[in-house]
Amino acid sequence: MRIDIDDDEQPEIGLIALIDCIFFLLMFFMVATSFKQKEDKQREKQMPITLPRSSASLDMAKAAPDPLVIVVDKRGNVAIGKDTLSSEGLHERLRDEAARSPGRPVRIDGDGGASYQSIVHVLDLCQFEGLTTISMHTRR
Repeated sequence: MRIDIDDDEQPEIGLIALIDCIFFLLMFFMVATSFKQKEDKQREKQMPITLPRSSASLDMAKAAPDPLVIVVDKRGNVAIGKDTLSSEGLHERLRDEAARSPGRPVRIDGDGGASYQSIVHVLDLCQFEGLTTISMHTRR
């Protein structure tokens, strides 16, 4: 097949292929932008919070007499008095205290940087053993 270059026809750019490419890029950026907006909306729902101090703390002298004081530090370690306890040790100690005096009040002294899960774990163990008079030590 012979091609004559001397014809009066000018070379053409294939517009259909160009339109297809531009449409494809447009759709790609539209979809990518909609995913980005969904991620931003999820970040707005996950607001960082700072737990407040208590403005209505009770005076410790008026609090329940002789509570069992459980201390939770910011690393999640639990102690009663000077004894640092594991989870199983805390469970046994709470079982003994519940058997000795079932109505004894419990006070949890949690560090401000302690994880919420650590405090909830202590609360669950207290409830499991029947120690339901629980207070949280706060500061003004």
